[in-house]
Amino acid sequence: MKLQLIRNRLARLLGGAPLGWILAALVVLDGYLFLQPGLSAVRQVPVQGWRGWLAMDNLNALLQSGVAGLPRLMLGAGLQLMALGLILRARIAWAFSLLLLIAVGTFSLWQANGHVGLAAYTLLLVCLLVVYWRQFDRSSLAAGSLFAVLSIVSLLIYAVYGSLYLGDDFQPKIHDAATALYFSIVSMSTVGYGDITPQSTAARLFSASIIILGITVFATSVSAIVGPIIGGNLKRLVKGRLSNVMRKNHIIIAGATPLAQSVYEGLRRRGHNVTVVVPDGVQHGYPADADLIQGDPTDASVLTEAGAPRAEYVLALRDDDAENAFIVLAAKEIAGPETRTVALANTTTHLQKIKSVNPDMVFSLQLLGSEILLRTLSGEPLDSDAITRLFFARSTQPSA
Repeated sequence: MKLQLIRNRLARLLGGAPLGWILAALVVLDGYLFLQPGLSAVRQVPVQGWRGWLAMDNLNALLQSGVAGLPRLMLGAGLQLMALGLILRARIAWAFSLLLLIAVGTFSLWQANGHVGLAAYTLLLVCLLVVYWRQFDRSSLAAGSLFAVLSIVSLLIYAVYGSLYLGDDFQPKIHDAATALYFSIVSMSTVGYGDITPQSTAARLFSASIIILGITVFATSVSAIVGPIIGGNLKRLVKGRLSNVMRKNHIIIAGATPLAQSVYEGLRRRGHNVTVVVPDGVQHGYPADADLIQGDPTDASVLTEAGAPRAEYVLALRDDDAENAFIVLAAKEIAGPETRTVALANTTTHLQKIKSVNPDMVFSLQLLGSEILLRTLSGEPLDSDAITRLFFARSTQPSA
């Protein structure tokens, strides 16, 4: 309850703005604030032109700043890039943003002078990402590509700067950026020509770290890019073909109203196989393992995918009576000989109109509640036959 209260207050505070954009902007601000000391150190390095950044003296000057230099720049730049993934509401961007923020907060507190304000702000962002984790549920090719580029570039920066920093421990020695880049790529790809070899324990451990990280990054990057493509096709295959063949003697629920979800839970507790059809863009509370199809339930092709020709019942339980009538009509076009249709009349004034499409059963909760109350107040008996007659206002064929 407290978590839901926090979400509601934050929703009112944000005023309905896109959540992904807001969290992305907050992450960008955190990365910018974290980058400031590192950028100040970079500005103090005397360089002339862009080629000056590749000079060994300038690279060493940056590396001499220790833990306040390279890690700070990599973490801050990583947050800037992950903000793009948050805009896309990508789950992988959410996960890496969370890891980077935890690293930033730890780094801010670990420094000798410390930065409590930045650490507190970072902790707040971590809490926001945790609270709204359900919002980041997309697995897209763009997000996977962004993760791959960030991972490879980060590892490449680590390898190049590390090779230059330990340059004297290699044979031949590494004293220029081109040689460091060459050694980094050869080690990351595990080619290992052997023309540059580590001589000290530190250099050997560093080279081993490049090899291990290179294998991990390349494997993860490939899965991040190919995974959404294969996963989407496999999901469509399983839900569209295999499940369609397996759906038989089941019950189809069209709608995501509270009544529909309560009926779903009751049927599942009683061991029935249930397939749910929810229109695109409609929020629902069905469990993640539900046999759910997103599409227009008034479309006969969608009901065919749900297995309506082999279903026992098709329940039209939407909050729009017109939609329920059209669902019944679509179901009757493709329904098998044993399939029965049930329609909900949300208002008693529409009861006769829904009956005109000839569903097997029609029921109105308003009519049911009022009749039960009247019978109770009047002292009339309320047996099982009376309840059946009240609850199901059976459709009758129109007279010729």
